[in-house]
Amino acid sequence: MELVNQHVKGIMEECKLRAMDHGLKFDDETLEYIVTNRDMIELSPKVMIPTLYDYWVHDVRVISGKGMYEAYPSNPYETVINTRPAISFYNDNNPDWLNVMIFYHVLAHIDFFQNNLFYKNTWDIDLTGQALSDKRLIAKLRSEKGRWLDYTIEFARGIDNIVGYHKELNLHLLTESKQRLNRTDFYFDIFLQKIKNVSHNEYLKEITRYNENLNTKEDFFSLVISKYPEFEELYRRELLIKHKSDLDIMEYIIRNSPFLKEDENEWMKSVIQIVRNTSIYFQPQIRTKIMNEGWASYWHDYLFMRDNRICGHEVDYAKVNAGVTSMPKVGLNPYALGMRLFQHIKDMEDRGCYSFDYFLLKDQIGKKKFDQNKNTGAEYILKIRENFNDFTFINSFIDQDFVTEHNLFVAGKRFNNARMSIEYYIQSKKSEDYKKMIVDTLYHPPEISVDISRTKNGILYLNHKFENKPLKVDFIENTMIGIEYLWGGPVHLETSEPALAGKTATNYANFWDPSSQQTEEKKPEPIRWKRMLYIMENRKLHKREL
Repeated sequence: MELVNQHVKGIMEECKLRAMDHGLKFDDETLEYIVTNRDMIELSPKVMIPTLYDYWVHDVRVISGKGMYEAYPSNPYETVINTRPAISFYNDNNPDWLNVMIFYHVLAHIDFFQNNLFYKNTWDIDLTGQALSDKRLIAKLRSEKGRWLDYTIEFARGIDNIVGYHKELNLHLLTESKQRLNRTDFYFDIFLQKIKNVSHNEYLKEITRYNENLNTKEDFFSLVISKYPEFEELYRRELLIKHKSDLDIMEYIIRNSPFLKEDENEWMKSVIQIVRNTSIYFQPQIRTKIMNEGWASYWHDYLFMRDNRICGHEVDYAKVNAGVTSMPKVGLNPYALGMRLFQHIKDMEDRGCYSFDYFLLKDQIGKKKFDQNKNTGAEYILKIRENFNDFTFINSFIDQDFVTEHNLFVAGKRFNNARMSIEYYIQSKKSEDYKKMIVDTLYHPPEISVDISRTKNGILYLNHKFENKPLKVDFIENTMIGIEYLWGGPVHLETSEPALAGKTATNYANFWDPSSQQTEEKKPEPIRWKRMLYIMENRKLHKREL
């Protein structure tokens, strides 16, 4: 691995100037490295962070990747990571014209990393430096603790799979005043209404008195305390309860585990925190995959097509670009979907279609001819890349015009009795159905939280907020063994499972009897669910129906 030469660096600097002229914003300093395909294989398990901590699963994936490469050689074009400065890796045999295209793609990624609000928690972090410090600590602990270090990493990563970190990321998007429940909100929203149950007239009087003392809030609360001496203590308790309920499982175990509080086990907290912090850093990328890749594909196509360095390589570019951004009829290509959706949004905004005048039109001919010549699409998509994630992006902008324009549809599967084979068919061309299909593919870990009221007598009680998607039963036992070890006591997990024995929710919903003479898909019966309690104690799993 080595830095690109001055000729290639000059190409990148020219691409930076042209990208900035079109509104992209990113730091001037970037690092570009030339790597071989085998280097890529070795870096991929570490998310392309060379300084990430060592872990045996990384080695297994490297061996697996080398075997796959021997059987199916591939030629990845680039990889870029969200560091300061931004670091990107390139194949060692890319021609100059291809590097121009790839550099535009990479610069758009960097622009997305450094401007999308969901990455706010990464803007002031030197990931490579932090990862190097973590790696040295892990190496030191491994020399002292041996295999117990790897067990701790294993258990922590298992718990990480069931933690969503939504609340953690939200804290970076809110101001400090909104992160904590302030005294005023507690007094009016909880204390007066829920604790004291004051009358409507008394409540309005307090609001009036508060508004009259906006500049002297201390005087206002001094009267409150004199009237209700218990107010401060109740407010303190509410803050404590709210703080505890906001903790994810990993953070709760770090702060409250009796096992980790023992002197000989304190070192495990650092390991769990390393796993947690590393995961939080990459959470925004998981939640913006379609937007991020679509944004990069949109700009490499837009800028490269206007770059005179494409001359003589139009056919070569068309072949490469088609391989990256072709829209499959079945399945999802985030590059293709994201790019076309950004193009669609820009076109709609340029014509002024995001207006009541457009939405009130009932005929398709009128919609096709509609054009207010606003030409504000470029500014509009820059705002979208700043404020949206995949869910809000898909939910807000996939409409019937987009689905119709690109001939998109939801594909279903059914058994063809005559051919004795599974066949695909067009199930729906409605935008709402297509949107739901895409949303269902997005990353959405189970929401499992600590039930504070039931966590007592040494038992950690976990509650799965059920969303009609059962947990993967095969993984429950191993994950709960890890939680029991780090907690130091029994663990209870409350969840839901299909009531029909022997069938999971997935195969029950898609059940098809090939021996029948039906030619249409069978309509599944409604799934009935039952609430289950999993109990892990002394590394033995028990379960019973609630």
